[in-house]
Amino acid sequence: MKEINDFEVAVIGAGHAGCEAALACARLGLKTIVFTVSVDAIAFMPCNPHIGGSSKGHLVREVDALGGEMGKCIDKTFIQSKMLNSSKGPAVHSLRAQADKAEYSSLMRQTLEAQENLSIKQAEVTEIFIEDGKARGVKIYSGLVYITKCVLICTGVYLKARCLCGEAIKNTGPNGLQSANHLSDSLKKTGIELIRFKTGTPARIAGETIDFSKMEPQYGDETIVPFSFSTDMESVKRDQLPCYLTYTNSTTHDIIRANLDRSPMYTGVIEGTGPRYCPSIEDKVVKFSDKERHQVFLEPQGLKTTEWYVDGMSSSMPEDVQIDMYRSVPGLENATIVRNAYAIEYDCIQGKLLKPTLEFKAISGLFSAGQFNGSSGYEEAAAQGIIAGINAAMYILNKEPITVDRSEGYIGVLIDDLVTKDCFEPYRMMTSRAEYRLLLRQDNADIRLMEKGYKAGLVSQDKIDALRNKVKMINSEIERLGKIKVGASEKISNILLELGSTPLTTGLSLEELIRRPELSYEAVGVLDPDRPFIPEDIAEQINIEIKYKGYIERERRQVEGFKKMEGKRLPKDIDYQQISGIRIEARQKLNDFKPESIGQASRIQGVSPADISVLLVYLESRRHHE
Repeated sequence: MKEINDFEVAVIGAGHAGCEAALACARLGLKTIVFTVSVDAIAFMPCNPHIGGSSKGHLVREVDALGGEMGKCIDKTFIQSKMLNSSKGPAVHSLRAQADKAEYSSLMRQTLEAQENLSIKQAEVTEIFIEDGKARGVKIYSGLVYITKCVLICTGVYLKARCLCGEAIKNTGPNGLQSANHLSDSLKKTGIELIRFKTGTPARIAGETIDFSKMEPQYGDETIVPFSFSTDMESVKRDQLPCYLTYTNSTTHDIIRANLDRSPMYTGVIEGTGPRYCPSIEDKVVKFSDKERHQVFLEPQGLKTTEWYVDGMSSSMPEDVQIDMYRSVPGLENATIVRNAYAIEYDCIQGKLLKPTLEFKAISGLFSAGQFNGSSGYEEAAAQGIIAGINAAMYILNKEPITVDRSEGYIGVLIDDLVTKDCFEPYRMMTSRAEYRLLLRQDNADIRLMEKGYKAGLVSQDKIDALRNKVKMINSEIERLGKIKVGASEKISNILLELGSTPLTTGLSLEELIRRPELSYEAVGVLDPDRPFIPEDIAEQINIEIKYKGYIERERRQVEGFKKMEGKRLPKDIDYQQISGIRIEARQKLNDFKPESIGQASRIQGVSPADISVLLVYLESRRHHE
């Protein structure tokens, strides 16, 4: 058995998690090899052709702040960009961009190929070598062995994958790509418990067979906001393609109901659990039987193809049913299906096997990221990928790991949810999962996380200097606005009336005026003739910080309490079965998850506040006896 000793890091999989993980390790100076079942499928988008969206846009910006690549890549390859929820508060503003799928994948591949210290190998990994509780390398299908210092599992949906389209079932990965059929057995031999999840995708329709006149066009924003903080605003000014909105109807629903006995979802053929928040169209029709129609979005796949993605109609129905089902939708009466919708099942793990660093608790030097950890979505995968990649590098370099907690980023919420909760379905990020949404806005992701990227070594000195200058400018401008007083003169009153506000009865500072709902930092500029030049992105930060000051301060006080609980570390040698006063269920859960802090323990399902109180008393007693 020939051994290759040229690499320090082995990354299994080159999807969105694998790309970020491999780039992070290589950029931190480690000789890295990334394995993929197909070089042509690097950063492939097997499902929706977009990056970002509600809460997911936050993740992309956080990946960028840490020094990742996803934001930069989509900024160069998008064909439509839109800020979602712009009519609501800044906490839920989320950027979403339609991608040219082929160009996105091609550009990310070029990025990997050009990266120093990084090699790409098309091969199926069949085994991970574990010696003395440490990951030591991998074996590929040809028999070659790669000896490394750590291994990252980023296999996505490929492990023992099978695709289902009615009675037609194939043991393949997404889009007909090769599945990885051997690694699962190796993982089980090491004691890693695998579970079975499912996700799905809709059909792709030939554009020339779609009647767009029967649909509502959905256009991108005129002023485009880039994902990456380093992207030049001028570079994202380009022509955009529209998307289109249509709806299912009673005929669609009748076709689905009449054929449920042929759906693998309802015949017991599908074993895996699917995502609750992204259901198939047959699931929608059954579970929301009172709904007369469901939204369907037609999204272009790219500039050099006529294929369109039918968002909202994922399905595992047989092909003949799919034809009738899609053709019942207005605008799709003559649609030709280029690629059938299908469901896909795959092996993955429960995140409770992992530390917050995404290293396995039981195996040193073995990290994992992406859908293998029980999540779903490109953005969730990339977010985990960069954290796993950074921490794999820190492990080899014998440095402190980098973590993001729930008060610092959506990445922290994502990873904490995965490692502290039983995951019974593919996890999807949502803004409602974050307790500190007003602090974790997408517009301030650089302020929140770029220092961590700099500490890790992925953010340059120039970038961190620019960030620090930005923060200084925000604080000094807010301080200046608080010192400038405006009197209750007739002239000022007339200006305020013109701005749609009420006259003053007493003097106020410009900061206090900006807090008025009808006013803004930009609006009161007419009252501020000595205002210094402030870039647009910094002006946005100033406006938000002033307008939401009370709410932001309240959340910061809540974070102080959170940090206090996170700071109460739990010794690794605790046997919770021996602590009297903790309920039996809680003992089992605590021994199962082995939380690292009181804060983490409090978020484990089945652990009550009373159990935490007992645990705090135990810790204090133990401290006195040491």
